[in-house]
Amino acid sequence: MSGKIANLVIVISGSGSNLQSIIDSIKSGSLKAKITAVISNKPNVKGLQRAIDHGIPAITLPHGDYHDRQSFDQKLQEIIESYHPDLVILAGFMRILTPEIAKHFRGRMLNIHPSLLPKYPGLHTHQRVLEAEDKEHGTSIHFVTEELDGGPLVAQQRFSIEDDDTADSLFEKVQKLEHKMYPEVISWFCDDRLKLVQDTVFIDGEIKHGVK
Repeated sequence: MSGKIANLVIVISGSGSNLQSIIDSIKSGSLKAKITAVISNKPNVKGLQRAIDHGIPAITLPHGDYHDRQSFDQKLQEIIESYHPDLVILAGFMRILTPEIAKHFRGRMLNIHPSLLPKYPGLHTHQRVLEAEDKEHGTSIHFVTEELDGGPLVAQQRFSIEDDDTADSLFEKVQKLEHKMYPEVISWFCDDRLKLVQDTVFIDGEIKHGVK
């Protein structure tokens, strides 16, 4: 970000294991950024405690306090913007965003999803992969747009499914990939290497035609 430390706001719903990997990468110096806030739509989750343990503002915004999705997203957007983020990171945020907030943060909001998108948007990806008898599985990082898990892809990593894999073992394998992959992709954005122009992803000034 032109030599300055990027401000990150991370939005979660649960344990925050990807949040922890981002914190660790910042502490190691491999990610030049600062997490200015962690927001959860669920109270008392481990991810909030992770933020508190590292001196990061931890905000609980229960979605049940709002009468509809739009009013919740309006408040979420307001809180996020109050921290002036360069990048908003969805890290296990288990809510479908309204088109309005997706448009507002277009080009500066990333999501990680536990499947090889466009396969298996939504929930229960590991079980769905097994039921489809797929040979490969993995994880995807994409810019957030109005389409659920359908924004322009930035990166993917994959692995072969073994005969004895279960939904739990696939979860663990995907999570291991995510913890390495998400901080790396975030660093591309923070170092001005990653941009979204209209619907096209550019990395190091070149169009991203495929995913790795």
